Amino acid sequence: MLKLTSKPGNVSKVEPFVEKLVSRYNLSPDKQCNILISLTEAVTNAIVHGNCKAEEKTVQVRSRKDRDCIAVRVTDEGSGFDFNSLPDPTTPENLCKCGGRGVFLMRQLSDNLRFYNNGSTVEMRFKI
Repeated sequence: MLKLTSKPGNVSKVEPFVEKLVSRYNLSPDKQCNILISLTEAVTNAIVHGNCKAEEKTVQVRSRKDRDCIAVRVTDEGSGFDFNSLPDPTTPENLCKCGGRGVFLMRQLSDNLRFYNNGSTVEMRFKI
């Protein structure tokens, strides 16, 4: 488990966490990249949007191996969000907007993406 205070600079602690997963499960470089990008996006969203950078709040990252995949969960202390009504970042009107691509990237790079606790927890699954 990785527990981070809600400082944007703490996103840098995601990479060593992913490196441990890669080593433990002998993952390919492609899988490592997909997990790293997805997890970086999830942790950034949790710190910035979920916890509003409130340093007294934490973000927890947990991983576990299920049969043929690794599940990674990110939980913040925020009230969640409506993950079903996010704008599509690939539509022409959204292409030039800053932000709005994190959940899209997580969906594209993970094999399964689910939200829990009204969106304050995201679980990404990666087949191994």
